[in-house]
Amino acid sequence: MTWTSARLPVLTFHALEERSSVISFSPSLFRDGMARLHERGYRTLRLTQAADILIRGEAFPDRSFVITFDDGYESVYEAAFPVLRDCDMYATVFVTVGEKGPRKPGSRLPSLEGRTMLAWTEIEEMHRWGIDFGAHTLSHPDLTRLPRVQAQTEIRDGKAVLEDMLGARISCFAYPFGRYNREVRHIVRRSFRLACSDKLGFLKKRSDLFALERVDAYYLRTERLFHMMWTKSLSWYLWARRIPRDMRRKIASS
Repeated sequence: MTWTSARLPVLTFHALEERSSVISFSPSLFRDGMARLHERGYRTLRLTQAADILIRGEAFPDRSFVITFDDGYESVYEAAFPVLRDCDMYATVFVTVGEKGPRKPGSRLPSLEGRTMLAWTEIEEMHRWGIDFGAHTLSHPDLTRLPRVQAQTEIRDGKAVLEDMLGARISCFAYPFGRYNREVRHIVRRSFRLACSDKLGFLKKRSDLFALERVDAYYLRTERLFHMMWTKSLSWYLWARRIPRDMRRKIASS
C-alpha cells in the first residue's frame, strides 16, 4: 500500500489538458490513473468526511483518498466529471466566482489564465450528482497582500455567491495560491469548517483543519510518477520535493 490509515492523500488538480503549464494535467493520465486506482480497490472520501475523521481522532479508511480541483476550469466538467461518474468517485471543486450580482442563464465563471471556466449550469449538474463545491474567493487574489476589509469581502462574498447559486451551505475553502497568514486564517475560520493550503504532504492526525495539506498533481504528471500512488515510494518522493520547494518559497518571501 502507498499510504496507511494514519495518513490520507488529498490530490489537487487544476486544468485537465495537454499543455506544459504548471497547472495542467493530462486528461488521459487522469482517466487511466483513476481507473487503475478504482480497479485496485481505492475509494474517494469527501473532503468533509476526511475533516470529520480528523476531528474525531480516528484512523482513515484503508485505500482511501480525496480529490480536489482548484479554480473551476471547464475541463473539470468536460474531462474529469465523466471519469468520476464511471469510477463512482467524488471530488470537491473550489471555484472563483467573480463579482457579486445577477448571473445570466448559461454564464460562466470569469476566465483565469486565459482558460474557459465552468458554466453555472455545469456546476449545478455536477452538484446534483454529488460533486461538492468550495469557495475560492471572488477574483483569486493573494489574500496576504490585501487590506483586511478587502480580504474579508473576497472570502465572505465568494462564499455567499456560491451558496446563493447552489442553494446549499458551503463549508470548505481553498486559499488562492495556497497563501495565507494569521489574519487571513482567522477570517476564514469564522466562515468555514476547513480550509486547504498548498502544503505538500498527507493529512494526518495533527493536521491543521484550516491549513490542510494536499498533493499537487504537478508532482505526479507522468505515468511513472502517477503510478507511485500505489507504491511505498510516494512518501519519500514528496518529502524530497518538499524540501527545495519550501526553500524556494522562503527565499522568495524574504
